Order: sequence, then structure tokens, then C-alpha cells
Amino acid sequence: MVLLRDYLRWVVLTFTILHRVNSVSANCRLSVVDDNKLYDYSLDSPMPLFPHGVRSEDGFYKVAGNKTVIWFQLCDGMIFNHDPPGCVDCLDCGGPSHCGMGCSALVAKNKGGYDVCTTVGRAASMDINIIDKNNPHIGVVVKMSGNGLKGNCSLSVSVMCDRNGVQEPYLLEKTGTCDYVSASMLIATTLKHPSGCATIVHVYGKGWGWFVTFLIIVLCLFGVYLLAGAGYRYFSLGVRGIDILPNLDFWTGLPQQAQSVSASLLHKFRGSSQVHRSSYSPVNF
Repeated sequence: MVLLRDYLRWVVLTFTILHRVNSVSANCRLSVVDDNKLYDYSLDSPMPLFPHGVRSEDGFYKVAGNKTVIWFQLCDGMIFNHDPPGCVDCLDCGGPSHCGMGCSALVAKNKGGYDVCTTVGRAASMDINIIDKNNPHIGVVVKMSGNGLKGNCSLSVSVMCDRNGVQEPYLLEKTGTCDYVSASMLIATTLKHPSGCATIVHVYGKGWGWFVTFLIIVLCLFGVYLLAGAGYRYFSLGVRGIDILPNLDFWTGLPQQAQSVSASLLHKFRGSSQVHRSSYSPVNF
């Protein structure tokens, strides 16, 4: 019985981890073209001082204000090794025994002395946009929604660019309400992090130019011509060896033809110069 109970616990734990991994499919990358520049944001990429990117090393961020507490994690689901949410209702975010580990954002509001929790974000619903289209350097805003039974409740986290370090969120802004009846609520907060800074990966107008592009196209067409001609002569005409190249006589004689044309042009230039000089007759004083 003990072995069976341990096995069942292992199965439940494995299923919980797999469910959490499968539910985390957040898209935490964004590329924006502005002013002939390509800005690349990668919130989940590791950095020298932040190996988890924008994700909190504690497994979650926590913000409290106005009798409301919110836990959230960016680009991932939440993990609670300490200070888990003590919610009365947490059915759509891990259940009472694993509250907070089945979603990416959870808000708790005290009602009658009890914390009632509502899911306001999931990793699969994350959407990223730049904060200011006129100034992409400011950062990005991450939006996610819960889409639960309590209405359309969502969270908006502004990840501001700060290359000096991290400033965790400490203020909450709420619009609307999210209760047991069908309602809509938007919670907004701000996080400063180096991951919110864009990387310029390419600058248009400083590339190869039209001439190099044209030259590459010509070389590609020439390669297609050689391959097609060689294939036709090999399979259809049965030609073998170096004669497999199409118009071989023309290509082998091309240097000689170029030399003849150059010599002819040089001869004409010299001849015209001599005629020009001979057109002047000496004058005796």
C-alpha cells in the first residue's frame, strides 16, 4: 500500500509538471521595424546577470495594494517554493493544494476576511507590443488574460528598459472589476528590467547595395544555366567529361575573344591618335 501510494504521488506530480510545461507556450519575443532599424526584444533570453531573462528567480513577482494582491510570472508559469497564495477559491489555477501553479497571473481580493483568488493570466495568452511606437527604446508591454469562469480578467505588465538593473513592480492600477458575475477587469503594473531593452540587429541602407545584389542575381542565373545545360547534355545526349558543360567552345575561347577585342580597341585608339597628330602640318616662320 505504501508503494502504491508513493507511485500515485509520483504520477500526480509528473502529470502536474507535464501539464504546467505544456501549458507554457508563451511567445516572449518581438521584432519591430522603425526608422530603417530592426529592434529585437527577447524577454526570455538569458543575460550575464539574469540567466532566466525577465523571469523572476523566485518563481513569481508579487505586488500588493488597495487590499489586492497579485502574483505573476512573465514568459512562464508560476512556481511557489515559499509564500504560496492562501486562497479560498483557486480551482482554475492549480487547486487548493497547488494554488498559483496552474496559471501565470493570480489576483487575490480580501472579502469578509478571506482571500478570494481569480486567474488573470496564462502563459499561452501572452501578447507583446511596444509601449511607444514613436520610441521603441522605452520597452514593451506584456498582456495576458485569464479567460476563466469569473469574466474576462487580464493583466498588463510594462517592461521598461533599464540597463542598470531590476526594479520590481510596486504599484497596481485597476480598471473595472472581476467578480463571480460576468465582468471585465484590467490590472496594470510596471517592471524595470534590462530584458526590456531592444537590440538593433540590422540597419537597412548600409548593406550590399543594388550593384552587389544585381551581381549575385546574375551569378545565380549563370549557375542555373550551367546546371541545367550540364544535366541535359549528360542525361539526354550522353555526353561525359568536360564536354558536359554547355557551349564549351564559347567559354574556352572567351579569353582569346576578350584579348582580341581589347587589342582592336587599343589599335583603333592609337590609330586615331596618330591621325589626330598628323592632321597638323609644320609651319615655317
